[in-house]
Amino acid sequence: MMRSEWIRNGIGIMLLVAFLCIPFITPIQTYLSIPNQITTFNNQSSISVPTMGKSVTVSSTPNDEVIHAIGSSEFKPLASGQTDLVYEMAGIPIKRVNVDVLDDFRVIPGGQSIGVNLQTLGVLVVGHHLVDTADGQVSPGEEAEIEVGDTILSINGKKISNMKEVTPLVEKAGKNNEALQVKIKRGEKKLDTELKPYLDAKDEKYRIGLYIRDSAAGIGTMTFYHPESKKYGALGHVISDMDTREPIEINDGTIMRSTIKSIQKGSNGTPGEKKAEFSAGSNKIGNITKNSPFGVFGELDKKLSGSKYNKPMPITLPEEVKEGPAKILTVVEGEKVEEFDVEIVNSVEQDHPATKGMIVKITDEELLNKTGGIVQGMSGSPIIQDGKVVGAVTHVFVNDPTSGYGVHIEWMLHEAGIDIYKGQQEAS
Repeated sequence: MMRSEWIRNGIGIMLLVAFLCIPFITPIQTYLSIPNQITTFNNQSSISVPTMGKSVTVSSTPNDEVIHAIGSSEFKPLASGQTDLVYEMAGIPIKRVNVDVLDDFRVIPGGQSIGVNLQTLGVLVVGHHLVDTADGQVSPGEEAEIEVGDTILSINGKKISNMKEVTPLVEKAGKNNEALQVKIKRGEKKLDTELKPYLDAKDEKYRIGLYIRDSAAGIGTMTFYHPESKKYGALGHVISDMDTREPIEINDGTIMRSTIKSIQKGSNGTPGEKKAEFSAGSNKIGNITKNSPFGVFGELDKKLSGSKYNKPMPITLPEEVKEGPAKILTVVEGEKVEEFDVEIVNSVEQDHPATKGMIVKITDEELLNKTGGIVQGMSGSPIIQDGKVVGAVTHVFVNDPTSGYGVHIEWMLHEAGIDIYKGQQEAS
Protein backbone atom coordinates (compact mmCIF):
# COMPACT_ATOMS: atom_id res chain seq x y z
CA MET A 1 0.00 0.00 0.00
CA MET A 2 2.80 2.35 0.99
CA ARG A 3 4.75 1.49 -2.18
CA SER A 4 1.82 2.12 -4.54
CA GLU A 5 1.12 5.47 -2.90
CA TRP A 6 4.79 6.40 -3.29
CA ILE A 7 4.66 5.49 -6.99
CA ARG A 8 1.51 7.55 -7.52
CA ASN A 9 3.08 10.57 -5.83
CA GLY A 10 6.23 10.15 -7.91
CA ILE A 11 4.26 9.98 -11.15
CA GLY A 12 2.27 13.05 -10.09
CA ILE A 13 5.44 15.04 -9.42
CA MET A 14 6.95 14.03 -12.79
CA LEU A 15 3.76 15.02 -14.62
CA LEU A 16 3.72 18.36 -12.81
CA VAL A 17 7.38 19.02 -13.69
CA ALA A 18 6.71 18.06 -17.32
CA PHE A 19 3.68 20.38 -17.43
CA LEU A 20 5.66 23.28 -16.00
CA CYS A 21 8.46 22.70 -18.53
CA ILE A 22 6.15 22.80 -21.56
CA PRO A 23 6.29 26.62 -21.99
CA PHE A 24 10.11 26.43 -22.10
CA ILE A 25 10.25 24.00 -25.03
CA THR A 26 11.38 25.99 -28.09
CA PRO A 27 8.54 24.98 -30.49
CA ILE A 28 5.96 25.73 -27.79
CA GLN A 29 7.62 29.08 -27.05
CA THR A 30 7.50 29.93 -30.74
CA TYR A 31 3.86 28.92 -31.03
CA LEU A 32 2.95 31.07 -28.04
CA SER A 33 4.84 34.00 -29.59
CA ILE A 34 2.63 33.95 -32.68
CA PRO A 35 0.22 36.89 -32.28
CA ASN A 36 -3.52 36.54 -32.66
CA GLN A 37 -3.65 39.88 -34.48
CA ILE A 38 -1.28 41.65 -36.88
CA THR A 39 -1.85 45.29 -37.82
CA THR A 40 0.27 47.01 -40.44
CA PHE A 41 0.19 49.63 -43.18
CA ASN A 42 -0.19 49.25 -46.92
CA ASN A 43 3.25 50.76 -47.52
CA GLN A 44 5.64 47.85 -47.05
CA SER A 45 7.31 45.46 -49.47
CA SER A 46 7.05 42.52 -47.07
CA ILE A 47 6.48 41.73 -43.40
CA SER A 48 8.20 38.94 -41.48
CA VAL A 49 6.20 36.83 -39.02
CA PRO A 50 7.31 34.35 -36.30
CA THR A 51 7.93 30.84 -37.63
CA MET A 52 8.19 27.37 -36.09
CA GLY A 53 10.81 25.91 -38.42
CA LYS A 54 10.71 24.58 -41.94
CA SER A 55 7.83 22.21 -41.15
CA VAL A 56 5.41 25.12 -40.59
CA THR A 57 4.49 27.65 -43.28
CA VAL A 58 2.17 30.63 -43.55
CA SER A 59 -0.38 30.99 -46.32
CA SER A 60 -3.13 33.27 -47.58
CA THR A 61 -6.13 32.30 -49.67
CA PRO A 62 -5.37 32.11 -53.43
CA ASN A 63 -7.64 35.05 -54.28
CA ASP A 64 -6.85 37.18 -51.24
CA GLU A 65 -6.89 40.85 -52.31
CA VAL A 66 -5.46 42.18 -49.02
CA ILE A 67 -2.23 40.16 -48.51
CA HIS A 68 -0.07 37.63 -50.32
CA ALA A 69 2.04 35.07 -48.43
CA ILE A 70 5.69 34.90 -49.52
CA GLY A 71 7.64 31.74 -48.77
CA SER A 72 7.19 30.33 -45.29
CA SER A 73 7.57 33.39 -43.06
CA GLU A 74 6.57 36.58 -44.88
CA PHE A 75 3.58 38.28 -46.42
CA LYS A 76 3.15 41.33 -48.62
CA PRO A 77 0.28 43.83 -48.12
CA LEU A 78 -1.66 44.33 -51.36
CA ALA A 79 -4.45 46.68 -50.25
CA SER A 80 -6.05 48.05 -47.09
CA GLY A 81 -8.60 45.73 -45.50
CA GLN A 82 -9.02 42.77 -43.15
CA THR A 83 -8.13 39.14 -43.78
CA ASP A 84 -6.49 36.05 -42.23
CA LEU A 85 -3.01 34.56 -42.31
CA VAL A 86 -2.93 30.78 -41.71
CA TYR A 87 -0.12 28.77 -40.14
CA GLU A 88 -0.02 25.27 -41.64
CA MET A 89 1.85 22.04 -40.88
CA ALA A 90 1.80 19.42 -43.65
CA GLY A 91 -1.11 21.30 -45.19
CA ILE A 92 -3.14 21.21 -41.96
CA PRO A 93 -4.08 24.60 -40.40
CA ILE A 94 -2.76 24.93 -36.84
CA LYS A 95 -3.38 28.64 -36.16
CA ARG A 96 -5.27 31.48 -37.82
CA VAL A 97 -4.08 35.07 -37.35
CA ASN A 98 -6.25 38.12 -38.04
CA VAL A 99 -4.54 40.70 -40.26
CA ASP A 100 -5.57 44.37 -40.58
CA VAL A 101 -3.86 46.33 -43.33
CA LEU A 102 -4.37 50.06 -42.81
CA ASP A 103 -4.26 52.81 -45.41
CA ASP A 104 -0.79 54.25 -45.89
CA PHE A 105 -0.26 56.98 -43.27
CA ARG A 106 2.51 59.57 -43.24
CA VAL A 107 3.77 62.53 -41.22
CA ILE A 108 6.60 64.99 -41.70
CA PRO A 109 9.30 64.30 -39.08
CA GLY A 110 10.47 67.25 -37.02
CA GLY A 111 13.76 67.68 -35.19
CA GLN A 112 13.50 71.49 -35.01
CA SER A 113 14.25 73.20 -31.72
CA ILE A 114 11.17 75.02 -30.41
CA GLY A 115 10.43 77.45 -27.62
CA VAL A 116 7.35 76.68 -25.54
CA ASN A 117 5.26 79.28 -23.71
CA LEU A 118 2.30 78.11 -21.61
CA GLN A 119 -0.41 80.20 -19.97
CA THR A 120 -1.90 78.32 -17.04
CA LEU A 121 -5.57 77.65 -16.41
CA GLY A 122 -6.21 80.29 -13.74
CA VAL A 123 -3.16 81.01 -11.55
CA LEU A 124 -1.08 78.28 -9.97
CA VAL A 125 -0.19 78.32 -6.26
CA VAL A 126 3.52 77.50 -5.99
CA GLY A 127 4.20 78.41 -2.36
CA HIS A 128 3.16 80.09 0.92
CA HIS A 129 4.72 83.03 2.74
CA LEU A 130 4.17 84.78 6.05
CA VAL A 131 2.71 88.28 6.25
CA ASP A 132 4.18 90.59 8.92
CA THR A 133 1.15 92.29 10.48
CA ALA A 134 0.93 94.65 13.43
CA ASP A 135 -0.17 91.66 15.55
CA GLY A 136 2.52 89.26 14.35
CA GLN A 137 3.12 86.89 11.46
CA VAL A 138 0.24 85.08 9.77
CA SER A 139 -0.15 82.84 6.74
CA PRO A 140 -3.47 83.74 5.06
CA GLY A 141 -3.17 81.08 2.39
CA GLU A 142 -2.66 78.31 4.94
CA GLU A 143 -5.54 79.66 7.05
CA ALA A 144 -7.76 79.28 3.96
CA GLU A 145 -6.41 75.71 3.53
CA ILE A 146 -5.10 76.50 0.06
CA GLU A 147 -2.34 74.06 -0.88
CA VAL A 148 0.71 74.26 -3.12
CA GLY A 149 -0.34 72.90 -6.52
CA ASP A 150 -3.90 74.29 -6.28
CA THR A 151 -5.15 76.41 -9.16
CA ILE A 152 -7.14 79.56 -8.37
CA LEU A 153 -9.97 79.65 -10.92
CA SER A 154 -12.03 82.61 -9.69
CA ILE A 155 -12.21 85.24 -6.94
CA ASN A 156 -15.54 86.73 -5.89
CA GLY A 157 -17.11 85.14 -8.96
CA LYS A 158 -14.61 86.76 -11.35
CA LYS A 159 -12.68 84.34 -13.56
CA ILE A 160 -8.92 84.71 -13.02
CA SER A 161 -6.65 84.42 -16.07
CA ASN A 162 -3.41 86.02 -14.84
CA MET A 163 -1.67 87.38 -11.76
CA LYS A 164 -2.41 91.03 -12.56
CA GLU A 165 -6.12 90.40 -12.00
CA VAL A 166 -5.53 89.24 -8.42
CA THR A 167 -3.90 92.38 -6.93
CA PRO A 168 -6.83 94.86 -7.24
CA LEU A 169 -9.27 92.29 -5.81
CA VAL A 170 -6.99 91.69 -2.82
CA GLU A 171 -6.56 95.43 -2.20
CA LYS A 172 -10.29 96.12 -2.38
CA ALA A 173 -11.20 93.26 -0.02
CA GLY A 174 -8.48 94.30 2.45
CA LYS A 175 -9.68 97.92 2.63
CA ASN A 176 -13.27 96.74 3.15
CA ASN A 177 -12.17 94.19 5.76
CA GLU A 178 -13.76 91.42 3.72
CA ALA A 179 -12.71 87.88 2.89
CA LEU A 180 -12.27 86.83 -0.73
CA GLN A 181 -14.54 84.05 -2.02
CA VAL A 182 -12.08 81.81 -3.86
CA LYS A 183 -12.77 78.83 -6.11
CA ILE A 184 -9.81 76.48 -6.50
CA LYS A 185 -9.09 73.34 -8.47
CA ARG A 186 -7.23 70.55 -6.70
CA GLY A 187 -6.67 67.55 -8.92
CA GLU A 188 -10.05 66.73 -10.37
CA LYS A 189 -11.97 68.47 -7.56
CA LYS A 190 -13.23 72.06 -7.40
CA LEU A 191 -13.42 73.60 -3.93
CA ASP A 192 -14.62 76.88 -2.40
CA THR A 193 -12.82 78.68 0.40
CA GLU A 194 -12.54 82.09 2.07
CA LEU A 195 -9.22 83.91 1.89
CA LYS A 196 -8.72 86.95 4.14
CA PRO A 197 -6.08 89.54 3.10
CA TYR A 198 -3.84 90.95 5.84
CA LEU A 199 -2.10 94.32 5.88
CA ASP A 200 1.68 94.04 5.65
CA ALA A 201 3.06 96.36 8.36
CA LYS A 202 6.24 97.07 6.37
CA ASP A 203 4.93 98.24 3.00
CA GLU A 204 1.29 98.82 4.04
CA LYS A 205 -0.10 96.62 1.26
CA TYR A 206 -2.61 93.85 1.64
CA ARG A 207 -1.22 90.33 1.17
CA ILE A 208 -2.73 86.85 0.86
CA GLY A 209 0.46 84.94 1.68
CA LEU A 210 0.63 83.01 -1.59
CA TYR A 211 3.24 82.74 -4.31
CA ILE A 212 1.41 82.38 -7.61
CA ARG A 213 2.38 81.86 -11.25
CA ASP A 214 0.44 82.20 -14.49
CA SER A 215 2.91 81.04 -17.15
CA ALA A 216 5.83 78.75 -17.89
CA ALA A 217 8.43 78.66 -20.65
CA GLY A 218 11.09 76.27 -21.90
CA ILE A 219 12.53 74.55 -24.95
CA GLY A 220 12.05 71.18 -26.60
CA THR A 221 12.05 69.46 -29.97
CA MET A 222 9.35 69.10 -32.61
CA THR A 223 8.44 65.45 -33.27
CA PHE A 224 6.03 65.46 -36.21
CA TYR A 225 3.71 67.53 -38.35
CA HIS A 226 0.61 66.14 -40.10
CA PRO A 227 0.01 68.29 -43.21
CA GLU A 228 -3.61 67.23 -43.79
CA SER A 229 -4.82 68.32 -40.34
CA LYS A 230 -2.03 70.87 -39.60
CA LYS A 231 -1.61 69.14 -36.21
CA TYR A 232 1.76 68.57 -34.58
CA GLY A 233 3.29 66.80 -31.60
CA ALA A 234 6.41 67.75 -29.63
CA LEU A 235 8.48 66.96 -26.50
CA GLY A 236 7.09 63.46 -25.88
CA HIS A 237 6.46 64.18 -22.18
CA VAL A 238 4.31 66.42 -20.02
CA ILE A 239 5.45 69.92 -18.95
CA SER A 240 5.32 70.21 -15.17
CA ASP A 241 5.72 73.26 -12.93
CA MET A 242 9.29 73.48 -11.64
CA ASP A 243 8.15 74.13 -8.05
CA THR A 244 5.09 71.92 -7.60
CA ARG A 245 6.26 69.15 -9.99
CA GLU A 246 2.63 68.88 -11.07
CA PRO A 247 1.53 68.90 -14.74
CA ILE A 248 0.56 72.38 -15.90
CA GLU A 249 -3.08 72.74 -16.90
CA ILE A 250 -3.07 75.16 -19.78
CA ASN A 251 -5.47 77.87 -20.80
CA ASP A 252 -3.43 78.92 -23.81
CA GLY A 253 0.01 78.40 -25.24
CA THR A 254 2.30 79.01 -28.19
CA ILE A 255 5.38 77.44 -29.76
CA MET A 256 8.11 79.47 -31.42
CA ARG A 257 11.24 78.98 -33.45
CA SER A 258 14.24 78.52 -31.21
CA THR A 259 17.98 78.86 -31.83
CA ILE A 260 20.49 76.65 -29.99
CA LYS A 261 23.38 78.80 -28.73
CA SER A 262 25.39 76.25 -26.74
CA ILE A 263 25.31 72.80 -25.14
CA GLN A 264 26.03 71.91 -21.53
CA LYS A 265 27.27 68.32 -21.76
CA GLY A 266 25.72 65.63 -19.61
CA SER A 267 27.63 63.30 -17.30
CA ASN A 268 26.80 60.49 -14.90
CA GLY A 269 24.41 61.90 -12.30
CA THR A 270 24.06 65.27 -14.05
CA PRO A 271 21.83 65.67 -17.10
CA GLY A 272 23.06 68.04 -19.77
CA GLU A 273 21.10 70.88 -21.33
CA LYS A 274 20.62 72.75 -24.60
CA LYS A 275 21.00 76.51 -24.19
CA ALA A 276 18.55 78.20 -26.54
CA GLU A 277 17.25 81.64 -27.43
CA PHE A 278 13.71 82.54 -28.39
CA SER A 279 11.33 85.45 -27.98
CA ALA A 280 7.83 84.81 -26.62
CA GLY A 281 6.49 87.67 -28.71
CA SER A 282 7.92 86.73 -32.10
CA ASN A 283 8.62 83.79 -34.41
CA LYS A 284 5.38 82.09 -33.37
CA ILE A 285 4.73 79.00 -35.48
CA GLY A 286 1.71 77.46 -33.74
CA ASN A 287 -0.51 77.13 -30.71
CA ILE A 288 -0.64 74.67 -27.82
CA THR A 289 -4.00 73.12 -26.99
CA LYS A 290 -2.91 70.11 -24.94
CA ASN A 291 -0.21 69.29 -22.39
CA SER A 292 -0.27 65.55 -21.70
CA PRO A 293 2.09 62.76 -20.53
CA PHE A 294 2.88 62.21 -24.23
CA GLY A 295 3.92 65.79 -25.01
CA VAL A 296 2.42 69.09 -26.15
CA PHE A 297 0.04 69.27 -29.09
CA GLY A 298 -1.75 71.83 -31.22
CA GLU A 299 -1.77 73.22 -34.75
CA LEU A 300 0.93 74.93 -36.79
CA ASP A 301 0.27 78.10 -38.73
CA LYS A 302 3.69 78.11 -40.39
CA LYS A 303 5.57 75.34 -42.19
CA LEU A 304 8.51 73.63 -40.51
CA SER A 305 11.93 74.60 -41.82
CA GLY A 306 15.60 73.83 -41.25
CA SER A 307 15.43 70.12 -42.14
CA LYS A 308 16.05 68.09 -45.28
CA TYR A 309 13.39 65.68 -44.00
CA ASN A 310 10.59 67.88 -45.30
CA LYS A 311 8.48 65.24 -47.03
CA PRO A 312 5.85 62.97 -45.43
CA MET A 313 7.31 59.72 -44.08
CA PRO A 314 5.53 56.46 -43.10
CA ILE A 315 5.10 55.57 -39.43
CA THR A 316 5.65 52.30 -37.59
CA LEU A 317 3.30 50.69 -35.06
CA PRO A 318 4.77 49.55 -31.69
CA GLU A 319 4.82 45.85 -32.62
CA GLU A 320 6.82 46.58 -35.79
CA VAL A 321 9.67 48.48 -34.10
CA LYS A 322 12.86 46.40 -34.15
CA GLU A 323 15.81 46.33 -31.80
CA GLY A 324 18.85 47.63 -33.63
CA PRO A 325 20.18 50.68 -35.52
CA ALA A 326 18.08 53.82 -35.93
CA LYS A 327 18.56 57.58 -36.17
CA ILE A 328 17.30 60.64 -34.34
CA LEU A 329 16.75 64.13 -35.75
CA THR A 330 17.69 67.05 -33.54
CA VAL A 331 19.46 70.44 -33.43
CA VAL A 332 22.78 70.95 -31.65
CA GLU A 333 23.74 74.31 -33.18
CA GLY A 334 21.65 77.18 -34.54
CA GLU A 335 18.48 75.95 -36.23
CA LYS A 336 19.95 73.20 -38.41
CA VAL A 337 18.32 69.77 -38.03
CA GLU A 338 20.87 66.93 -38.23
CA GLU A 339 20.60 63.14 -38.07
CA PHE A 340 22.58 61.08 -35.57
CA ASP A 341 23.00 57.32 -35.07
CA VAL A 342 21.28 55.59 -32.16
CA GLU A 343 20.40 52.03 -31.22
CA ILE A 344 16.98 50.87 -30.09
CA VAL A 345 18.02 48.61 -27.23
CA ASN A 346 14.52 47.49 -26.32
CA SER A 347 11.00 48.07 -27.66
CA VAL A 348 7.80 47.08 -25.87
CA GLU A 349 4.90 45.84 -28.02
CA GLN A 350 2.29 48.04 -26.37
CA ASP A 351 -1.38 47.62 -27.24
CA HIS A 352 -2.50 50.64 -25.21
CA PRO A 353 -0.99 54.12 -24.68
CA ALA A 354 2.05 54.17 -22.39
CA THR A 355 5.01 56.54 -22.29
CA LYS A 356 8.05 54.27 -21.82
CA GLY A 357 7.86 52.22 -25.00
CA MET A 358 11.54 52.08 -25.97
CA ILE A 359 15.04 52.30 -24.58
CA VAL A 360 17.34 54.24 -26.89
CA LYS A 361 21.14 54.50 -26.73
CA ILE A 362 23.16 57.21 -28.49
CA THR A 363 25.94 55.62 -30.57
CA ASP A 364 26.94 58.56 -32.75
CA GLU A 365 30.45 59.71 -31.75
CA GLU A 366 29.87 63.26 -33.01
CA LEU A 367 26.74 63.68 -30.89
CA LEU A 368 28.40 62.10 -27.84
CA ASN A 369 31.31 64.53 -28.18
CA LYS A 370 28.96 67.51 -28.40
CA THR A 371 26.32 66.60 -25.80
CA GLY A 372 27.51 63.58 -23.83
CA GLY A 373 24.29 61.83 -24.84
CA ILE A 374 20.66 62.80 -24.34
CA VAL A 375 20.27 66.28 -22.84
CA GLN A 376 17.37 68.47 -21.74
CA GLY A 377 15.83 70.14 -24.76
CA MET A 378 16.33 67.01 -26.88
CA SER A 379 12.99 65.59 -25.73
CA GLY A 380 10.74 65.11 -28.73
CA SER A 381 13.55 64.35 -31.18
CA PRO A 382 11.97 61.95 -33.70
CA ILE A 383 13.38 58.41 -33.96
CA ILE A 384 13.68 57.11 -37.54
CA GLN A 385 14.14 53.43 -38.42
CA ASP A 386 14.15 51.96 -41.93
CA GLY A 387 12.81 55.21 -43.37
CA LYS A 388 9.85 55.36 -40.97
CA VAL A 389 9.01 57.45 -37.90
CA VAL A 390 8.85 55.08 -34.92
CA GLY A 391 8.69 57.47 -31.97
CA ALA A 392 10.45 60.22 -30.03
CA VAL A 393 13.13 60.58 -27.36
CA THR A 394 11.56 61.50 -24.01
CA HIS A 395 13.78 61.05 -20.93
CA VAL A 396 17.45 60.56 -20.20
CA PHE A 397 18.81 58.04 -17.67
CA VAL A 398 20.45 60.26 -15.05
CA ASN A 399 23.18 57.69 -14.29
CA ASP A 400 23.80 56.99 -17.99
CA PRO A 401 23.26 60.08 -20.17
CA THR A 402 24.00 58.06 -23.33
CA SER A 403 20.65 56.27 -22.92
CA GLY A 404 17.03 57.11 -22.23
CA TYR A 405 13.41 56.32 -22.92
CA GLY A 406 11.39 56.80 -26.07
CA VAL A 407 7.65 56.90 -26.73
CA HIS A 408 5.99 55.17 -29.70
CA ILE A 409 4.69 57.51 -32.40
CA GLU A 410 1.22 55.92 -32.39
CA TRP A 411 0.49 57.24 -28.90
CA MET A 412 1.62 60.78 -29.76
CA LEU A 413 -0.62 60.75 -32.83
CA HIS A 414 -3.50 59.54 -30.66
CA GLU A 415 -2.93 62.38 -28.19
CA ALA A 416 -2.86 64.86 -31.08
CA GLY A 417 -6.34 63.71 -32.09
CA ILE A 418 -5.16 62.02 -35.30
CA ASP A 419 -6.88 58.69 -36.01
CA ILE A 420 -4.58 56.45 -38.05
CA TYR A 421 -7.31 53.75 -38.11
CA LYS A 422 -10.03 55.99 -39.53
CA GLY A 423 -9.78 54.83 -43.12
CA GLN A 424 -9.76 51.18 -42.08
CA GLN A 425 -12.80 51.64 -39.85
CA GLU A 426 -14.75 53.25 -42.66
CA ALA A 427 -13.81 50.42 -45.02
CA SER A 428 -14.75 47.61 -42.60
